[in-house]
Amino acid sequence: MENNNLIYEQRPWLTDYAPGIAVNINPEEFPNAKIFIETMLSRYADEKGFYNMGKWLTFKQVDILSRDLAAYLHYRGLKPGDRIAIMAPNILQSPIAIFAALRAGLIIVNTNPLYTPREMKHQFADSGAKAIIIADMFAANLEKIIGETQIEIVIKTSIGELLGGLKGSIVDLVVKHVKKMVPNYNLPNAVSFNTAIAHGKKYPIQEFTQGPDDVIFLQYTGGTTGVSKGAMLTNRNIISNMLMIKTIMQTVFVEKQETILTALPLYHIFALTVNLMTMISFGVKNVLVTNARDLKSVIKEFNTHKISVFTGVNTLFNALLHNDDFQKLDFSNFKVVVAGGMALQEAVARKWKEVTGVTIAEGYGLTESSPVASVNPIDGRARIGTIGVPVSSTYMRIVNDEGQVLGVEEVGEIQIKGPQIMKGYFNRQDETDKVLKDGWLSTGDIGMMFKDGYFKIVDRKKDMILVSGFNVYPNEIEDVIAMMPKVVEVAAIGVPHEKSGETIKVFIVKKDSSLTDHEVIEYCRKNLTNYKVPKFVEFRDSLPKSNVGKILRRILKEEEMAKNK
Repeated sequence: MENNNLIYEQRPWLTDYAPGIAVNINPEEFPNAKIFIETMLSRYADEKGFYNMGKWLTFKQVDILSRDLAAYLHYRGLKPGDRIAIMAPNILQSPIAIFAALRAGLIIVNTNPLYTPREMKHQFADSGAKAIIIADMFAANLEKIIGETQIEIVIKTSIGELLGGLKGSIVDLVVKHVKKMVPNYNLPNAVSFNTAIAHGKKYPIQEFTQGPDDVIFLQYTGGTTGVSKGAMLTNRNIISNMLMIKTIMQTVFVEKQETILTALPLYHIFALTVNLMTMISFGVKNVLVTNARDLKSVIKEFNTHKISVFTGVNTLFNALLHNDDFQKLDFSNFKVVVAGGMALQEAVARKWKEVTGVTIAEGYGLTESSPVASVNPIDGRARIGTIGVPVSSTYMRIVNDEGQVLGVEEVGEIQIKGPQIMKGYFNRQDETDKVLKDGWLSTGDIGMMFKDGYFKIVDRKKDMILVSGFNVYPNEIEDVIAMMPKVVEVAAIGVPHEKSGETIKVFIVKKDSSLTDHEVIEYCRKNLTNYKVPKFVEFRDSLPKSNVGKILRRILKEEEMAKNK
Protein backbone atom coordinates (compact mmCIF):
# COMPACT_ATOMS: atom_id res chain seq x y z
CA MET A 1 0.00 0.00 0.00
CA GLU A 2 1.10 3.56 -0.64
CA ASN A 3 2.03 4.93 2.81
CA ASN A 4 -0.22 2.22 4.28
CA ASN A 5 -3.14 4.27 3.12
CA LEU A 6 -4.28 3.18 -0.34
CA ILE A 7 -6.74 0.36 -0.63
CA TYR A 8 -5.82 -1.72 -3.68
CA GLU A 9 -8.48 -2.63 -6.20
CA GLN A 10 -7.75 -6.31 -5.61
CA ARG A 11 -8.55 -6.82 -1.93
CA PRO A 12 -8.70 -10.55 -1.10
CA TRP A 13 -8.28 -9.74 2.60
CA LEU A 14 -11.80 -8.25 2.44
CA THR A 15 -13.44 -11.51 1.40
CA ASP A 16 -14.51 -12.17 4.99
CA TYR A 17 -15.73 -8.59 5.27
CA ALA A 18 -18.26 -8.92 2.46
CA PRO A 19 -18.04 -11.30 -0.50
CA GLY A 20 -18.02 -9.26 -3.68
CA ILE A 21 -16.47 -6.10 -2.28
CA ALA A 22 -12.98 -7.56 -2.72
CA VAL A 23 -13.35 -7.70 -6.50
CA ASN A 24 -13.84 -5.08 -9.15
CA ILE A 25 -17.15 -4.17 -10.75
CA ASN A 26 -17.45 -3.75 -14.50
CA PRO A 27 -18.68 -0.19 -15.21
CA GLU A 28 -19.38 -1.19 -18.82
CA GLU A 29 -21.88 -3.93 -17.86
CA PHE A 30 -24.64 -1.51 -18.88
CA PRO A 31 -23.59 1.14 -21.44
CA ASN A 32 -26.20 3.58 -20.18
CA ALA A 33 -29.01 4.01 -17.68
CA LYS A 34 -31.68 3.58 -20.37
CA ILE A 35 -30.57 0.03 -21.15
CA PHE A 36 -30.23 -0.77 -17.44
CA ILE A 37 -33.74 0.49 -16.60
CA GLU A 38 -35.42 -1.24 -19.53
CA THR A 39 -33.62 -4.49 -18.70
CA MET A 40 -34.75 -4.47 -15.08
CA LEU A 41 -38.34 -3.39 -15.76
CA SER A 42 -38.61 -6.25 -18.24
CA ARG A 43 -36.88 -8.80 -16.01
CA TYR A 44 -39.24 -8.20 -13.09
CA ALA A 45 -42.31 -7.22 -15.14
CA ASP A 46 -44.85 -9.24 -13.17
CA GLU A 47 -43.56 -8.28 -9.73
CA LYS A 48 -44.91 -5.51 -7.54
CA GLY A 49 -42.66 -2.49 -8.03
CA PHE A 50 -43.75 0.70 -6.26
CA TYR A 51 -46.34 1.45 -3.59
CA ASN A 52 -47.73 4.71 -2.30
CA MET A 53 -50.84 5.52 -0.26
CA GLY A 54 -52.54 2.18 -0.78
CA LYS A 55 -51.72 1.58 -4.44
CA TRP A 56 -49.21 -0.77 -6.03
CA LEU A 57 -47.76 -0.51 -9.54
CA THR A 58 -46.04 -3.54 -11.05
CA PHE A 59 -42.75 -3.11 -12.85
CA LYS A 60 -44.62 -3.76 -16.10
CA GLN A 61 -47.01 -0.89 -15.37
CA VAL A 62 -44.06 1.38 -14.57
CA ASP A 63 -42.41 0.22 -17.79
CA ILE A 64 -45.45 1.17 -19.88
CA LEU A 65 -46.11 4.48 -18.14
CA SER A 66 -42.48 5.61 -18.31
CA ARG A 67 -42.23 4.55 -21.96
CA ASP A 68 -45.30 6.61 -22.85
CA LEU A 69 -44.05 9.62 -20.91
CA ALA A 70 -40.62 9.36 -22.57
CA ALA A 71 -42.32 9.30 -25.99
CA TYR A 72 -44.33 12.39 -25.04
CA LEU A 73 -41.17 14.26 -24.04
CA HIS A 74 -39.71 13.55 -27.48
CA TYR A 75 -43.00 14.49 -29.13
CA ARG A 76 -42.82 17.88 -27.40
CA GLY A 77 -39.45 18.52 -29.03
CA LEU A 78 -37.03 17.61 -26.28
CA LYS A 79 -33.82 16.02 -27.53
CA PRO A 80 -31.24 13.81 -25.81
CA GLY A 81 -28.98 16.02 -23.72
CA ASP A 82 -31.71 18.57 -22.95
CA ARG A 83 -32.28 19.27 -19.26
CA ILE A 84 -35.53 18.48 -17.47
CA ALA A 85 -36.24 19.42 -13.85
CA ILE A 86 -38.20 17.05 -11.62
CA MET A 87 -39.73 18.59 -8.49
CA ALA A 88 -41.94 16.25 -6.48
CA PRO A 89 -42.02 14.32 -3.19
CA ASN A 90 -42.05 10.51 -3.04
CA ILE A 91 -45.17 9.66 -5.02
CA LEU A 92 -45.78 7.05 -7.73
CA GLN A 93 -45.08 9.66 -10.39
CA SER A 94 -41.50 10.14 -9.15
CA PRO A 95 -39.87 6.88 -10.33
CA ILE A 96 -41.94 7.02 -13.54
CA ALA A 97 -40.71 10.56 -14.28
CA ILE A 98 -37.09 9.63 -13.56
CA PHE A 99 -37.20 6.51 -15.72
CA ALA A 100 -39.01 8.36 -18.53
CA ALA A 101 -36.45 11.16 -18.65
CA LEU A 102 -33.57 8.67 -18.75
CA ARG A 103 -35.27 6.60 -21.44
CA ALA A 104 -35.63 9.81 -23.47
CA GLY A 105 -31.90 10.56 -23.05
CA LEU A 106 -32.54 13.72 -21.06
CA ILE A 107 -30.42 15.14 -18.26
CA ILE A 108 -32.38 15.21 -15.01
CA VAL A 109 -32.15 18.23 -12.72
CA ASN A 110 -33.45 16.91 -9.41
CA THR A 111 -35.01 19.77 -7.45
CA ASN A 112 -35.81 19.94 -3.76
CA PRO A 113 -39.53 20.76 -3.38
CA LEU A 114 -38.72 22.87 -0.33
CA TYR A 115 -36.79 25.35 -2.47
CA THR A 116 -37.84 28.99 -2.46
CA PRO A 117 -38.50 30.78 -5.78
CA ARG A 118 -35.01 32.30 -5.55
CA GLU A 119 -33.38 28.88 -5.20
CA MET A 120 -35.54 27.43 -7.98
CA LYS A 121 -34.62 30.29 -10.29
CA HIS A 122 -30.89 29.76 -9.69
CA GLN A 123 -31.07 26.03 -10.33
CA PHE A 124 -33.28 26.22 -13.42
CA ALA A 125 -31.38 29.14 -14.96
CA ASP A 126 -27.97 27.65 -14.15
CA SER A 127 -28.87 24.23 -15.58
CA GLY A 128 -30.69 25.61 -18.63
CA ALA A 129 -33.67 23.35 -17.98
CA LYS A 130 -36.19 23.38 -20.84
CA ALA A 131 -38.90 21.34 -19.14
CA ILE A 132 -40.18 20.49 -15.69
CA ILE A 133 -42.33 17.81 -14.07
CA ILE A 134 -43.70 19.38 -10.90
CA ALA A 135 -46.17 18.58 -8.12
CA ASP A 136 -48.95 21.16 -7.95
CA MET A 137 -48.05 22.06 -4.35
CA PHE A 138 -45.01 23.89 -5.71
CA ALA A 139 -46.47 25.28 -8.93
CA ALA A 140 -47.18 28.73 -7.43
CA ASN A 141 -43.47 29.18 -6.78
CA LEU A 142 -42.69 28.10 -10.34
CA GLU A 143 -45.14 30.68 -11.69
CA LYS A 144 -43.15 33.44 -9.96
CA ILE A 145 -39.88 32.67 -11.75
CA ILE A 146 -40.63 30.66 -14.88
CA GLY A 147 -40.35 33.79 -17.06
CA GLU A 148 -36.71 34.13 -16.00
CA THR A 149 -35.82 30.58 -17.08
CA GLN A 150 -35.73 28.61 -20.35
CA ILE A 151 -38.55 26.29 -19.23
CA GLU A 152 -41.16 25.94 -21.96
CA ILE A 153 -42.73 22.57 -21.13
CA VAL A 154 -44.55 22.12 -17.81
CA ILE A 155 -46.05 18.81 -16.75
CA LYS A 156 -47.93 19.16 -13.48
CA THR A 157 -49.22 16.45 -11.19
CA SER A 158 -50.97 16.02 -7.86
CA ILE A 159 -50.41 13.55 -5.06
CA GLY A 160 -53.61 11.70 -5.93
CA GLU A 161 -53.35 11.74 -9.72
CA LEU A 162 -52.02 8.20 -10.13
CA LEU A 163 -53.93 6.81 -7.15
CA GLY A 164 -57.00 7.11 -9.36
CA GLY A 165 -60.70 6.75 -8.64
CA LEU A 166 -62.42 8.03 -5.55
CA LYS A 167 -59.31 7.69 -3.40
CA GLY A 168 -57.22 9.90 -5.64
CA SER A 169 -59.94 12.54 -5.69
CA ILE A 170 -60.30 12.47 -1.92
CA VAL A 171 -56.53 12.75 -1.39
CA ASP A 172 -56.32 15.76 -3.69
CA LEU A 173 -59.36 17.35 -2.06
CA VAL A 174 -57.83 17.03 1.40
CA VAL A 175 -54.40 18.25 0.27
CA LYS A 176 -55.83 21.27 -1.56
CA HIS A 177 -58.85 22.36 0.46
CA VAL A 178 -58.40 20.92 3.96
CA LYS A 179 -54.64 21.13 4.46
CA LYS A 180 -54.44 24.04 1.99
CA MET A 181 -51.10 22.82 0.66
CA VAL A 182 -51.73 23.89 -2.96
CA PRO A 183 -51.61 27.69 -3.35
CA ASN A 184 -53.41 29.14 -6.37
CA TYR A 185 -51.28 29.31 -9.50
CA ASN A 186 -51.59 30.12 -13.17
CA LEU A 187 -49.50 28.08 -15.61
CA PRO A 188 -51.73 28.20 -18.69
CA ASN A 189 -49.62 25.94 -20.91
CA ALA A 190 -49.13 23.20 -18.31
CA VAL A 191 -50.44 19.69 -19.04
CA SER A 192 -51.28 17.04 -16.49
CA PHE A 193 -49.15 13.95 -15.92
CA ASN A 194 -51.92 11.64 -17.10
CA THR A 195 -52.58 13.77 -20.19
CA ALA A 196 -48.89 13.62 -21.15
CA ILE A 197 -48.90 9.83 -20.81
CA ALA A 198 -52.11 9.51 -22.83
CA HIS A 199 -50.59 11.55 -25.68
CA GLY A 200 -47.33 9.63 -25.48
CA LYS A 201 -49.08 6.33 -26.22
CA LYS A 202 -49.46 7.50 -29.82
CA TYR A 203 -45.73 8.00 -30.44
CA PRO A 204 -42.51 5.99 -30.34
CA ILE A 205 -39.42 6.84 -28.33
CA GLN A 206 -36.97 8.20 -30.87
CA GLU A 207 -33.74 6.28 -31.33
CA PHE A 208 -30.56 7.83 -29.95
CA THR A 209 -27.10 6.78 -28.86
CA GLN A 210 -25.67 7.55 -25.45
CA GLY A 211 -22.32 6.52 -24.02
CA PRO A 212 -20.92 5.89 -20.53
CA ASP A 213 -19.43 9.39 -20.27
CA ASP A 214 -22.62 11.25 -21.15
CA VAL A 215 -24.15 13.21 -18.29
CA ILE A 216 -27.57 12.00 -17.11
CA PHE A 217 -28.00 13.94 -13.85
CA LEU A 218 -27.21 17.47 -12.77
CA GLN A 219 -27.38 16.85 -9.05
CA TYR A 220 -27.10 20.17 -7.26
CA THR A 221 -25.18 20.42 -4.03
CA GLY A 222 -26.76 22.13 -1.07
CA GLY A 223 -24.81 25.32 -1.52
CA THR A 224 -23.61 25.32 2.09
CA THR A 225 -20.21 26.65 1.03
CA GLY A 226 -21.45 29.15 -1.51
CA VAL A 227 -23.63 29.10 -4.62
CA SER A 228 -25.25 25.72 -5.27
CA LYS A 229 -23.38 23.83 -8.00
CA GLY A 230 -24.57 21.11 -10.37
CA ALA A 231 -22.51 17.93 -10.08
CA MET A 232 -22.39 16.29 -13.51
CA LEU A 233 -23.09 12.59 -12.97
CA THR A 234 -22.66 10.32 -15.97
CA ASN A 235 -24.01 6.94 -17.00
CA ARG A 236 -20.76 5.39 -15.83
CA ASN A 237 -20.96 7.18 -12.47
CA ILE A 238 -24.48 6.00 -11.64
CA ILE A 239 -24.16 2.50 -13.11
CA SER A 240 -20.83 1.96 -11.34
CA ASN A 241 -22.16 3.04 -7.97
CA MET A 242 -25.26 0.91 -8.42
CA LEU A 243 -23.08 -2.12 -9.16
CA MET A 244 -20.84 -1.35 -6.18
CA ILE A 245 -23.84 -1.31 -3.86
CA LYS A 246 -25.27 -4.40 -5.53
CA THR A 247 -22.11 -6.44 -4.80
CA ILE A 248 -22.70 -5.78 -1.12
CA MET A 249 -26.47 -6.22 -1.02
CA GLN A 250 -26.42 -9.48 -2.97
CA THR A 251 -24.70 -11.18 -0.03
CA VAL A 252 -27.99 -11.09 1.93
CA PHE A 253 -30.72 -10.20 -0.59
CA VAL A 254 -33.07 -12.76 -2.12
CA GLU A 255 -34.17 -11.70 -5.59
CA LYS A 256 -37.83 -10.56 -5.77
CA GLN A 257 -38.30 -11.22 -2.05
CA GLU A 258 -37.22 -7.94 -0.42
CA THR A 259 -39.27 -4.86 0.48
CA ILE A 260 -37.65 -1.48 1.09
CA LEU A 261 -39.20 1.46 2.92
CA THR A 262 -38.18 4.65 1.11
CA ALA A 263 -38.66 7.61 3.42
CA LEU A 264 -35.67 9.52 2.07
CA PRO A 265 -36.64 11.67 -0.94
CA LEU A 266 -35.84 10.21 -4.36
CA TYR A 267 -34.56 13.60 -5.55
CA HIS A 268 -31.67 13.20 -3.08
CA ILE A 269 -28.63 11.32 -4.37
CA PHE A 270 -28.64 8.77 -1.52
CA ALA A 271 -32.18 7.52 -2.21
CA LEU A 272 -31.80 7.97 -5.98
CA THR A 273 -28.88 5.56 -6.27
CA VAL A 274 -29.50 3.22 -3.33
CA ASN A 275 -33.28 3.09 -2.93
CA LEU A 276 -34.21 3.43 -6.60
CA MET A 277 -31.50 2.32 -9.02
CA THR A 278 -29.94 -0.45 -6.91
CA MET A 279 -33.24 -1.83 -5.67
CA ILE A 280 -34.74 -2.31 -9.15
CA SER A 281 -31.73 -4.49 -9.97
CA PHE A 282 -33.07 -7.04 -7.43
CA GLY A 283 -36.78 -6.61 -8.16
CA VAL A 284 -37.29 -5.12 -4.70
CA LYS A 285 -40.77 -3.92 -3.71
CA ASN A 286 -40.47 -0.19 -2.99
CA VAL A 287 -42.78 1.43 -0.43
CA LEU A 288 -42.67 5.20 -0.97
CA VAL A 289 -43.34 7.53 1.98
CA THR A 290 -44.46 10.95 0.75
CA ASN A 291 -43.61 12.88 3.92
CA ALA A 292 -40.89 11.34 6.09
CA ARG A 293 -41.38 14.05 8.72
CA ASP A 294 -44.80 12.58 9.40
CA LEU A 295 -43.59 9.74 11.63
CA LYS A 296 -47.11 8.31 11.85
CA SER A 297 -47.06 7.59 8.11
CA VAL A 298 -43.60 6.03 8.33
CA ILE A 299 -44.68 3.78 11.20
CA LYS A 300 -47.93 2.91 9.39
CA GLU A 301 -45.96 1.56 6.43
CA PHE A 302 -43.72 -0.45 8.76
CA ASN A 303 -46.90 -1.97 10.17
CA THR A 304 -48.53 -2.59 6.78
CA HIS A 305 -45.59 -4.17 4.94
CA LYS A 306 -42.95 -6.74 5.74
CA ILE A 307 -40.05 -4.32 5.50
CA SER A 308 -36.66 -5.97 5.13
CA VAL A 309 -34.58 -2.96 4.01
CA PHE A 310 -34.52 0.57 5.38
CA THR A 311 -32.26 3.54 4.71
CA GLY A 312 -32.12 6.75 6.69
CA VAL A 313 -30.14 9.49 8.33
CA ASN A 314 -29.24 9.85 11.98
CA THR A 315 -32.06 12.29 12.76
CA LEU A 316 -34.71 9.97 11.27
CA PHE A 317 -33.43 6.97 13.22
CA ASN A 318 -33.33 9.10 16.36
CA ALA A 319 -36.86 10.43 15.88
CA LEU A 320 -38.24 6.91 15.37
CA LEU A 321 -36.48 5.64 18.48
CA HIS A 322 -38.19 8.36 20.53
CA ASN A 323 -41.61 7.22 19.28
CA ASP A 324 -43.42 4.68 21.48
CA ASP A 325 -45.39 3.20 18.56
CA PHE A 326 -42.19 2.47 16.65
CA GLN A 327 -40.74 0.53 19.55
CA LYS A 328 -43.79 -1.77 19.51
CA LEU A 329 -43.32 -2.81 15.86
CA ASP A 330 -42.46 -6.32 14.68
CA PHE A 331 -38.93 -6.21 13.25
CA SER A 332 -38.64 -9.90 12.45
CA ASN A 333 -38.37 -9.24 8.69
CA PHE A 334 -35.61 -6.66 9.03
CA LYS A 335 -32.40 -7.59 7.19
CA VAL A 336 -30.54 -4.43 6.23
CA VAL A 337 -30.51 -0.92 7.68
CA VAL A 338 -28.10 1.59 6.15
CA ALA A 339 -27.25 5.09 7.38
CA GLY A 340 -25.77 7.92 5.34
CA GLY A 341 -26.09 11.63 4.70
CA MET A 342 -24.63 12.64 8.06
CA ALA A 343 -22.66 11.11 10.92
CA LEU A 344 -24.41 8.29 12.77
CA GLN A 345 -24.21 8.96 16.50
CA GLU A 346 -23.07 6.06 18.67
CA ALA A 347 -25.98 6.52 21.08
CA VAL A 348 -28.47 6.23 18.22
CA ALA A 349 -26.71 3.19 16.72
CA ARG A 350 -26.69 1.31 20.00
CA LYS A 351 -30.30 2.17 20.83
CA TRP A 352 -31.40 1.07 17.33
CA LYS A 353 -29.75 -2.31 17.80
CA GLU A 354 -31.40 -2.66 21.20
CA VAL A 355 -34.89 -1.84 19.88
CA THR A 356 -34.87 -3.55 16.46
CA GLY A 357 -32.23 -6.24 16.82
CA VAL A 358 -30.53 -5.01 13.62
CA THR A 359 -27.21 -3.21 13.45
CA ILE A 360 -27.16 -0.05 11.34
CA ALA A 361 -24.46 -0.23 8.67
CA GLU A 362 -23.10 3.28 8.27
CA GLY A 363 -21.85 4.28 4.85
CA TYR A 364 -20.21 7.37 3.44
CA GLY A 365 -20.30 9.39 0.27
CA LEU A 366 -21.10 12.69 -1.38
CA THR A 367 -23.23 13.96 -4.22
CA GLU A 368 -19.97 14.18 -6.16
CA SER A 369 -19.35 10.44 -5.67
CA SER A 370 -22.81 9.33 -6.84
CA PRO A 371 -22.81 8.92 -3.69
CA VAL A 372 -21.40 5.79 -2.01
CA ALA A 373 -17.65 5.59 -1.40
CA SER A 374 -17.45 3.28 1.61
CA VAL A 375 -19.76 1.21 3.78
CA ASN A 376 -19.82 -1.13 6.75
CA PRO A 377 -20.79 -4.81 6.52
CA ILE A 378 -24.55 -5.26 6.25
CA ASP A 379 -24.66 -8.65 7.94
CA GLY A 380 -24.63 -7.36 11.52
CA ARG A 381 -20.86 -6.93 11.82
CA ALA A 382 -20.81 -3.19 11.30
CA ARG A 383 -18.22 -1.41 13.37
CA ILE A 384 -20.03 1.44 15.09
CA GLY A 385 -18.22 4.74 14.79
CA THR A 386 -16.68 3.97 11.39
CA ILE A 387 -17.82 4.37 7.78
CA GLY A 388 -16.52 0.93 6.81
CA VAL A 389 -14.12 0.29 3.95
CA PRO A 390 -14.09 1.53 0.34
CA VAL A 391 -16.58 -0.17 -1.97
CA SER A 392 -15.47 -2.16 -5.01
CA SER A 393 -13.08 -0.48 -7.48
CA THR A 394 -12.70 2.50 -5.14
CA TYR A 395 -9.64 4.06 -3.54
CA MET A 396 -9.67 6.26 -0.43
CA ARG A 397 -6.82 8.03 1.29
CA ILE A 398 -6.05 10.70 3.88
CA VAL A 399 -4.01 13.79 2.98
CA ASN A 400 -2.76 16.86 4.83
CA ASP A 401 -3.29 20.49 3.82
CA GLU A 402 -0.35 20.25 1.41
CA GLY A 403 -1.85 17.22 -0.31
CA GLN A 404 0.70 14.78 1.10
CA VAL A 405 -0.64 11.26 1.79
CA LEU A 406 -0.74 10.51 5.51
CA GLY A 407 -0.25 7.22 7.31
CA VAL A 408 -2.48 5.01 9.43
CA GLU A 409 -4.47 6.78 12.18
CA GLU A 410 -3.27 10.22 11.10
CA VAL A 411 -6.03 12.80 10.78
CA GLY A 412 -6.49 14.68 7.51
CA GLU A 413 -8.84 15.23 4.57
CA ILE A 414 -10.46 12.24 2.88
CA GLN A 415 -9.92 11.87 -0.85
CA ILE A 416 -11.74 9.38 -3.11
CA LYS A 417 -10.96 7.92 -6.52
CA GLY A 418 -13.14 5.59 -8.58
CA PRO A 419 -15.53 5.30 -11.54
CA GLN A 420 -18.36 6.85 -9.49
CA ILE A 421 -16.60 10.23 -9.16
CA MET A 422 -18.43 13.04 -10.99
CA LYS A 423 -17.30 14.50 -14.28
CA GLY A 424 -17.14 17.94 -12.68
CA TYR A 425 -19.40 20.88 -11.82
CA PHE A 426 -21.60 22.14 -14.64
CA ASN A 427 -20.14 25.34 -16.15
CA ARG A 428 -17.86 25.73 -13.10
CA GLN A 429 -14.37 24.68 -14.12
CA ASP A 430 -12.91 26.87 -11.37
CA GLU A 431 -14.82 24.97 -8.70
CA THR A 432 -14.09 21.64 -10.39
CA ASP A 433 -10.36 22.32 -10.28
CA LYS A 434 -10.56 22.95 -6.54
CA VAL A 435 -11.89 19.49 -5.72
CA LEU A 436 -10.73 17.24 -8.59
CA LYS A 437 -7.06 16.56 -9.30
CA ASP A 438 -5.65 13.51 -11.08
CA GLY A 439 -8.98 11.75 -10.57
CA TRP A 440 -8.97 12.29 -6.80
CA LEU A 441 -11.97 14.01 -5.23
CA SER A 442 -11.17 16.18 -2.21
CA THR A 443 -14.20 15.72 0.02
CA GLY A 444 -13.80 18.47 2.61
CA ASP A 445 -14.32 15.79 5.27
CA ILE A 446 -11.76 15.18 7.98
CA GLY A 447 -11.08 11.55 8.77
CA MET A 448 -8.57 8.80 9.45
CA MET A 449 -7.88 5.23 8.37
CA PHE A 450 -7.20 2.29 10.66
CA LYS A 451 -4.61 -0.33 9.81
CA ASP A 452 -7.26 -2.83 8.68
CA GLY A 453 -8.64 -0.43 6.06
CA TYR A 454 -11.65 0.90 7.96
CA PHE A 455 -12.19 4.64 7.80
CA LYS A 456 -13.60 7.02 10.38
CA ILE A 457 -15.12 10.46 9.84
CA VAL A 458 -13.92 13.05 12.32
CA ASP A 459 -15.92 15.99 10.97
CA ARG A 460 -16.47 18.43 8.15
CA LYS A 461 -13.36 20.52 7.52
CA LYS A 462 -15.39 23.72 7.45
CA ASP A 463 -17.14 22.89 10.75
CA MET A 464 -13.95 22.43 12.74
CA ILE A 465 -13.74 24.70 15.81
CA LEU A 466 -10.40 26.22 16.81
CA VAL A 467 -10.21 26.72 20.58
CA SER A 468 -6.94 28.27 21.78
CA GLY A 469 -5.09 26.60 18.92
CA PHE A 470 -6.70 23.19 19.50
CA ASN A 471 -8.86 21.52 16.84
CA VAL A 472 -12.29 20.59 18.17
CA TYR A 473 -14.69 18.57 16.04
CA PRO A 474 -18.44 19.11 16.61
CA ASN A 475 -19.23 15.44 15.97
CA GLU A 476 -17.30 14.42 19.08
CA ILE A 477 -19.14 16.95 21.26
CA GLU A 478 -22.49 15.91 19.80
CA ASP A 479 -21.77 12.20 20.28
CA VAL A 480 -21.05 12.74 23.98
CA ILE A 481 -24.12 14.88 24.68
CA ALA A 482 -26.36 12.54 22.67
CA MET A 483 -25.56 9.88 25.29
CA MET A 484 -27.51 11.87 27.89
CA PRO A 485 -30.94 10.25 28.47
CA LYS A 486 -32.65 13.66 28.65
CA VAL A 487 -31.44 14.72 25.17
CA VAL A 488 -33.27 14.17 21.87
CA GLU A 489 -31.00 16.10 19.48
CA VAL A 490 -27.90 18.24 19.71
CA ALA A 491 -25.77 20.42 17.46
CA ALA A 492 -22.43 22.05 18.31
CA ILE A 493 -20.83 25.08 16.65
CA GLY A 494 -17.96 27.47 17.28
CA VAL A 495 -18.73 31.03 18.35
CA PRO A 496 -16.29 33.96 18.65
CA HIS A 497 -14.47 34.35 21.98
CA GLU A 498 -12.11 37.13 23.09
CA LYS A 499 -9.55 34.92 24.79
CA SER A 500 -9.64 31.61 22.93
CA GLY A 501 -10.58 32.84 19.45
CA GLU A 502 -13.54 30.47 19.39
CA THR A 503 -15.46 28.59 22.02
CA ILE A 504 -18.18 25.97 21.83
CA LYS A 505 -21.92 26.49 21.91
CA VAL A 506 -24.41 23.62 21.83
CA PHE A 507 -28.08 23.66 20.85
CA ILE A 508 -30.22 20.96 22.44
CA VAL A 509 -33.72 19.62 22.01
CA LYS A 510 -34.81 18.17 25.35
CA LYS A 511 -36.47 14.83 25.94
CA ASP A 512 -36.94 15.69 29.61
CA SER A 513 -37.94 19.26 30.47
CA SER A 514 -35.94 19.12 33.71
CA LEU A 515 -32.61 19.17 31.83
CA THR A 516 -30.49 22.25 32.67
CA ASP A 517 -27.44 23.82 31.08
CA HIS A 518 -25.52 23.07 34.28
CA GLU A 519 -26.23 19.33 33.86
CA VAL A 520 -25.02 19.42 30.27
CA ILE A 521 -21.77 21.20 31.10
CA GLU A 522 -21.04 18.96 34.08
CA TYR A 523 -21.65 15.86 31.98
CA CYS A 524 -19.26 17.17 29.34
CA ARG A 525 -16.61 17.91 31.95
CA LYS A 526 -16.69 14.25 32.96
CA ASN A 527 -16.38 13.02 29.38
CA LEU A 528 -14.33 15.63 27.51
CA THR A 529 -11.06 17.42 28.01
CA ASN A 530 -11.45 20.98 29.26
CA TYR A 531 -11.11 22.89 25.97
CA LYS A 532 -13.83 20.72 24.39
CA VAL A 533 -16.41 21.52 27.07
CA PRO A 534 -19.18 23.84 25.81
CA LYS A 535 -19.30 27.29 27.35
CA PHE A 536 -22.82 28.03 26.14
CA VAL A 537 -25.97 25.88 26.04
CA GLU A 538 -29.20 26.87 24.30
CA PHE A 539 -32.36 24.79 24.46
CA ARG A 540 -34.69 24.76 21.45
CA ASP A 541 -37.91 23.06 20.41
CA SER A 542 -36.29 21.96 17.14
CA LEU A 543 -33.09 22.27 15.12
CA PRO A 544 -32.84 23.44 11.48
CA LYS A 545 -32.60 20.51 9.06
CA SER A 546 -32.05 19.87 5.36
CA ASN A 547 -34.54 18.08 3.13
CA VAL A 548 -33.17 14.70 4.25
CA GLY A 549 -33.09 15.61 7.93
CA LYS A 550 -29.43 16.57 8.26
CA ILE A 551 -28.94 19.14 11.02
CA LEU A 552 -27.75 22.40 9.47
CA ARG A 553 -25.01 23.84 11.66
CA ARG A 554 -24.61 26.52 9.03
CA ILE A 555 -28.00 28.02 9.91
CA LEU A 556 -27.12 28.07 13.59
CA LYS A 557 -23.84 29.81 12.81
CA GLU A 558 -25.60 32.42 10.69
CA GLU A 559 -28.06 33.11 13.49
CA GLU A 560 -25.23 33.57 15.98
CA MET A 561 -23.38 35.91 13.61
CA ALA A 562 -26.54 37.98 13.18
CA LYS A 563 -26.84 38.35 16.96
CA ASN A 564 -23.28 39.64 17.24
CA LYS A 565 -23.52 42.27 14.51
